[in-house]
Amino acid sequence: MSLKPIASPLAAFIIGCLGTAFAAHADITVGVAGPFSGPNATYGDQYWRGASQAAADINAAGGINGEKITLVQGDDACEPKQAVAVANRLVDQSHVAAVIGHFCSSSTMPASEVYDDAGILAITPGSTNPQITERGMSNLFRMCGRDDQQGAIAASYIIDKLKATKVAIIHDKDTYGQGLADATKAALNKAGVKEVMYEGLSRGEKDFNALVTKIRSVDPQVVYFGGCYPEAGPLVRQMREQGVTAKFFSGACIVTEELVTAAGGPQYTDGVLMTFGQDPRLIPAGKSVIEKFRASKFEPEGYTLYAYASLQTIAAAFKATGGSDSAKASDWLKSHSVDTVMGQKSWDSKGDLKVSDYVVYQWDNQGKYQQLP
Repeated sequence: MSLKPIASPLAAFIIGCLGTAFAAHADITVGVAGPFSGPNATYGDQYWRGASQAAADINAAGGINGEKITLVQGDDACEPKQAVAVANRLVDQSHVAAVIGHFCSSSTMPASEVYDDAGILAITPGSTNPQITERGMSNLFRMCGRDDQQGAIAASYIIDKLKATKVAIIHDKDTYGQGLADATKAALNKAGVKEVMYEGLSRGEKDFNALVTKIRSVDPQVVYFGGCYPEAGPLVRQMREQGVTAKFFSGACIVTEELVTAAGGPQYTDGVLMTFGQDPRLIPAGKSVIEKFRASKFEPEGYTLYAYASLQTIAAAFKATGGSDSAKASDWLKSHSVDTVMGQKSWDSKGDLKVSDYVVYQWDNQGKYQQLP
């Protein structure tokens, strides 16, 4: 015969009260995943600063249904295998309720499969490869546009504004870079412009003189590059050093003043063109937040406000659905708009923004970029 312990009513009452108190003061943990090390670490820093300021502001206003947001960082270094390890750690060890990330599309693709299996809401502020949202994942969203939208804008500008007929297309063989180059190529080809060159380079390389010699041999009017600033900078510098005067055009992964540093100075980036969303720093809805960043001597360029808006979106969905259930939050987001620091945002059934706002920017001889009319 076994004896069962008799629970004291007082003990049960105390345990119940403690449990209720713990639940009332539990934090909602959100992962922020991206490159916090490696050549693209500047974008991870932008993510973290944006999300951290958003968490501070949301918590100061009462949090999410009375619960505070806690952020945890996941460094994928823009490496796919590392991104999967980060995703598993965020799910299994940090027990995140949602994720802001990743940055490189090559990281977002495999990491999102981990979040999908776990049923966790994920919003990427910066991954633009179209396939990310074409895989039927119900809890995956973007705060940015897609490469097929970005490529179409670039192609239109090349044809209509630059009147170019000879375009060399270079890419970095990465999911993002080659995807963007291919999207731009497809839009150019559809309009009747056939590229005079299509070549790949490897991420991490710095010596592109042999490639530049090939570019010079085809005498293009425009060199379109699908890739990020660590390679774009040295490439445009070596083009200029070899006398290639063609317009240099790229996408959203060179939207950082680190481009100028990578190139060796503004004399090399002067005139460089790029596509990016309309400057969120010019949107009235973000004025007070931008002032906070600038007061701390940080300029919220690039994806800073995209990360801020991503956490605003997560908070709005969890507040509206009364908890941190990702399935309910995701369903709610697909039928409601959210007011963010970047204006009002809404999503389609795939998790893509209903409205994409890509425009063209140009770098000047002071190492700054301006949106073109």
